[in-house]
Amino acid sequence: MAATTNGSWQPQEEGFKEICGLIEQQISPSPDKTEVWKKLQHYSTFPDFNNYLAFIFAHAEGKSVDIRQAAGLLLKNNLRTTFSSMPPANQQYIKAELLPCLGSADRHIRTTAGTIITVLIQIGGVAGWPELLHALVKCLDSNEVNHMEGAMDALSKICEDVPQLLDSDYAGLSERPIDVFLPRFLQLFQSPNVSLRKLSLNSVNQYIMLMPNVLYVSMDKYLQGLFVLANDPAAEVRKLVCSAFVQLIDVRPDILEPHLRNVIEYMLQVNKDPDDEVALEACEFWSAYCDAQLPPENLKEFLPRLLPVLLSNMAYADDDESLLDAEEDGSLPDREQDLKPRFHASRFHGAEDGEDDDDDDTVNVWNLRKCSAAALDVLSNVFGDEILPTLMPIIQSNLGNSDDAAWKEREAAVLAIGAIAEGCINGLYPHLSDIVSFLIPLLDDKFPLIRSISCWTLSRFSKFIVHGSGLQESGERFSAVLMGLLRRILDDNKRVQEAACSAFATLEEEAADGLTPLLEVILQHLMCAFGKYQRRNLRIVYDAIGTLADAVGGELNQPKFLEILMPPLIAKWQQLSDSDKDIFPLLECFTSIAQALGMGFSQFAQPVFQRCINIIQTQQLAKIDPSSAGVQPDKEFVVCSLDLLSGLAEGLGSGIESLVSQSSLRDLLLQCCMDDASDVRQSAFALLGDIARVCPIHLHSRLAEFLDVAAKQLNTEKLKENVSVANNACWAIGELAIKVQKDMSSVVIPVISCLVPILQHPDGLNKSLLENSAITLGRLAWVCPELVSPHMEHFLQHWCMALSLIRDDVEKEDAFRGLCAMVKTNPSSALNSLVYMCQAIASWHEIRSKDLHNEVCQVLQGYKQMLSNGGAWEQLMSALDPPVREKLSKYGV
Repeated sequence: MAATTNGSWQPQEEGFKEICGLIEQQISPSPDKTEVWKKLQHYSTFPDFNNYLAFIFAHAEGKSVDIRQAAGLLLKNNLRTTFSSMPPANQQYIKAELLPCLGSADRHIRTTAGTIITVLIQIGGVAGWPELLHALVKCLDSNEVNHMEGAMDALSKICEDVPQLLDSDYAGLSERPIDVFLPRFLQLFQSPNVSLRKLSLNSVNQYIMLMPNVLYVSMDKYLQGLFVLANDPAAEVRKLVCSAFVQLIDVRPDILEPHLRNVIEYMLQVNKDPDDEVALEACEFWSAYCDAQLPPENLKEFLPRLLPVLLSNMAYADDDESLLDAEEDGSLPDREQDLKPRFHASRFHGAEDGEDDDDDDTVNVWNLRKCSAAALDVLSNVFGDEILPTLMPIIQSNLGNSDDAAWKEREAAVLAIGAIAEGCINGLYPHLSDIVSFLIPLLDDKFPLIRSISCWTLSRFSKFIVHGSGLQESGERFSAVLMGLLRRILDDNKRVQEAACSAFATLEEEAADGLTPLLEVILQHLMCAFGKYQRRNLRIVYDAIGTLADAVGGELNQPKFLEILMPPLIAKWQQLSDSDKDIFPLLECFTSIAQALGMGFSQFAQPVFQRCINIIQTQQLAKIDPSSAGVQPDKEFVVCSLDLLSGLAEGLGSGIESLVSQSSLRDLLLQCCMDDASDVRQSAFALLGDIARVCPIHLHSRLAEFLDVAAKQLNTEKLKENVSVANNACWAIGELAIKVQKDMSSVVIPVISCLVPILQHPDGLNKSLLENSAITLGRLAWVCPELVSPHMEHFLQHWCMALSLIRDDVEKEDAFRGLCAMVKTNPSSALNSLVYMCQAIASWHEIRSKDLHNEVCQVLQGYKQMLSNGGAWEQLMSALDPPVREKLSKYGV
């Protein structure tokens, strides 16, 4: 395809013209580019195709810059996959052609060259291209603006993408590359060229987190440079100055502390910058300051000036996307791009460590308004009621301005009340009744965004609205808010519908069974919304129905309520196909309803159960042969179906037995327990435990396989990565143990050998896995004490420590039955751990089971008798803390 003369590669005219022509067609506005793409793909199989692209990019002076730039971008994409396997001569050719492009007269060529060079550095590192460093230094020192800008552009990209590569030692180099470049970057802060100032500042900022020695020793010069650039005429430079201060306060607050007054003063000034992006970057500083645990006093004196700025910036900007969204009619169907991806959280048995953060705002674009509200929230949590004397007069003034033109300020004032609801609750409490009474009419405001923010702000005071002072007054207030939110659930505006449903769900969780008297009217409104909403908001109605079922439980199980609730849901259930993702939130909704109704769900159970089985079967087939399954594989269908089956097992109890016996659930479940996807395994083991509780007989024929695959989840190097899977597998083993008892004997030792290391090395593992490990070990000891007790001395201390942390419940009772059974079988092995055992027993508030209480008494009294000679028992008692000794007196010792 090309000629080589004297060892240097030369393009052939024909190939050059052909590829240029194809690139020209590729970037032309014509709609169908399939043929062009095929030809380019064909050419890319030639070994020197990338040489042609490099030649066109570097030398095709007669062609348009667009063609040359497109050749460069195509080259960049190709190099990611092909560079490492190219002949070294071609690698050298491409590198040699790129370096002169850094100084090109055309900015587009310079920046594209920087992008390609960064990709090559990512692939081969700095050591793979020593000439590059010399070329970059030469360009920076040339005093020729194009060369300096080209080099700086490449360096800025390298610093952004792989900063650590410049902060490393290399054979043949006397110093690290960053030691050479950073002083030059700092020098360029003073350049008259705005692009050089921006690129050099951006490059240094990338090293704040890494803090190489050269930056640390140049810190004074860097800070001086930042203060000089602080009032730069270019907004993008001012934004980078703000970013530097935010990062410094986050990573090295001690460095900024001597200059704090100046920095705060500056941030306050640029928080009002006419450029919104600069103001946004400055606004990040206040939350970062509070997170840095610096003395709040340093900020306190600035609050009277800062709070009005934040409140002013919380008003919607004229170009905010939400203003357009707010005008959207609720009867218009959603566009595909409006439907945010949704993620189903797999079922989890035990104490969750994290909490979900509900985002009250649908448009997830971080902007000055949201950042200001977040800063106000953080400040209110740090300074509490101290901010109210400054803030409340402005809020009251803005709320009092009823002029239509001032609606954005009114809306921001309502947002501000919601933002400080948590941090200033003590100072607001005496006025909450008035605040709530003021907010309720705003639910009917003519401006949709005031209606929607009023929903959110009211939800922030849910605790007061539900439980507040004065019984009669509280009931009236709760009813007024609830009815107000139900009216807004039926609003014609999509944004308001969403805010009202989310606020209502928050109120439901707080009110729980307090919703019962209003259940009929709530269901009527929710099912009316169900018929009215478009696809996106329909998901939120499902959530509100599910939350309602969780809140009121069995109260829902009345014919008059079911007649309102179930027919629309069943109609939707029948309308959706097994491959329609809109079925996910409906499956989740049915899960909550099945658990709430208990046996009351049995009239709806058979088709729901069968549908879940069908979905899982179809998805299992789709993994092997999508065409015969008729759908593409998607694990979320499996996860949601498994979780609904768990909900049915929990709701129907042993009533699910007839459905399980006539289905292929057992074999499907075993497949799911061995699935590659961790969230499928997580839900599968949750269902395994649920089925074990209610109808273990149907697992019997494959019990050994279930136990084997469950034990494998505990014995893995990836335990921390798949901790939720291990947690559910561990819980399921424990549930099986108490049902099948002696049939567990073949797996007891392998399972215990996996559980003991978890209890011995708990660091980095979540609380729930430790609890479930302790409980399952106890359940195995209860059903097979003769197998477990010989190994007791290896784990008793750690086990007792874990048992001490578990709250009183039935599962803890099971574990202690195991402890008693094991100690009775092998009492002498526990002697060295008796202090830990006593502490574990003392962790009970009260053992409600009389049998277990008596067993614990017998164990303690047995040891007291065993140690009666030589004062050993008294010695043991004196080693215990007084509160522990006091608790043990309940057991007669």
